[in-house]
Amino acid sequence: MDKEFMQLAIETALDNIKNNNGGPFGAVIVKDGVLIAKSPNTVTSSNDPTAHAEINAIRLACKELKTFDLSGCEIYSSCEPCPMCLSAIYWARISKVYYAADRFDAQKAGFDDSFIYNEISLSEKDRSIYMENIMHKEGQLPFELWEETENKTKY
Repeated sequence: MDKEFMQLAIETALDNIKNNNGGPFGAVIVKDGVLIAKSPNTVTSSNDPTAHAEINAIRLACKELKTFDLSGCEIYSSCEPCPMCLSAIYWARISKVYYAADRFDAQKAGFDDSFIYNEISLSEKDRSIYMENIMHKEGQLPFELWEETENKTKY
């Protein structure tokens, strides 16, 4: 853990507020002690609800390292990652997560993820967004083709 990288994530969040570029979040990705990527949240400036600081930094790091596998990387986030960002961190195989403020601090500032955490644990029929599984049999076709394909890149 390196407090300088956490300070950089926090400063990225602070600059983002001053520039009115998005929410009060910043993230930094490091590998072997070297800064690979840093990004603020750009949800409002890009009109992209997925443009959280962690997601943006993951995209930049993958581009920089020319890989979708960030094993061995560490992410420093100015705030505890939300459920979406946490999922992306797992998919990217980032090895360590460091964060400053937590989800309860974010909630006090108006960024409440508790609703999403609660929704994940509910059955489909009990979620606030309607969900219905349709064409299940047909939906298996892409997976069957994937399993048969020999020159695929697994991830």
